[in-house]
Amino acid sequence: MDSLTFGRVTVTLPRLDEPGLYLSNVASLDSARGVVQDFQYGDTELRDLDLTDASLITGRVRGLRADRVRFDKVRMDSVVFDTCDLATTRISDSRLSRTVFRNCKVMGANLTGLTLDNVLFENCKLDYAGFEQVRAAGPVVFSKCVLTEVSFTGCELGDTVLDACVLRLAEFGRGRYQGLDLRGNDLTSLRGVANLTKVIIDRAQQAEIAEALIAELDVTFGDTLDERR
Repeated sequence: MDSLTFGRVTVTLPRLDEPGLYLSNVASLDSARGVVQDFQYGDTELRDLDLTDASLITGRVRGLRADRVRFDKVRMDSVVFDTCDLATTRISDSRLSRTVFRNCKVMGANLTGLTLDNVLFENCKLDYAGFEQVRAAGPVVFSKCVLTEVSFTGCELGDTVLDACVLRLAEFGRGRYQGLDLRGNDLTSLRGVANLTKVIIDRAQQAEIAEALIAELDVTFGDTLDERR
């Protein structure tokens, strides 16, 4: 397995080019057995992609465009999604291990009840996505991703790194964020700052956190009282 290090976290990646591994082209990610293994799939457009009680093990999905994606109780292990456009995506009650989303658009996604272990989102657009009851059981990294107005609710995001991401109006609801690494991001427009106890930031980001908190509290500065009448 290959690996990449971001700050204090090292994420293990699938190694799909190792000697002796052959990935077969498949016509669908759906299987009567519920398992698709050692596969390549993509360069196709779908109206719907629905998987339930399925396993995707050791494979690559490239150039897939889907209007609607529904994954429920899906296990992914050693899978790479590369340059995919997955509109109206809902993934629930699933486990992703050694999984990579690279150069993907997964905007407005609803991600609920996921367990993530060694998962990398790299150069992805995840605007308006909702992460609910998502647990990082191992390293999770968002690198150079656009996370505009993303919301995190009831999540456990220890051993998670947000690296050089766009976090405009990203909201952190109640959850467990101890160890979440926010270094290298602009934090001035975050929402839910009071919930971010025991996260990791740079000293230079103290002013950004303060600005976000002041905006959230809607405080009034004394020297502007006359202006607000």
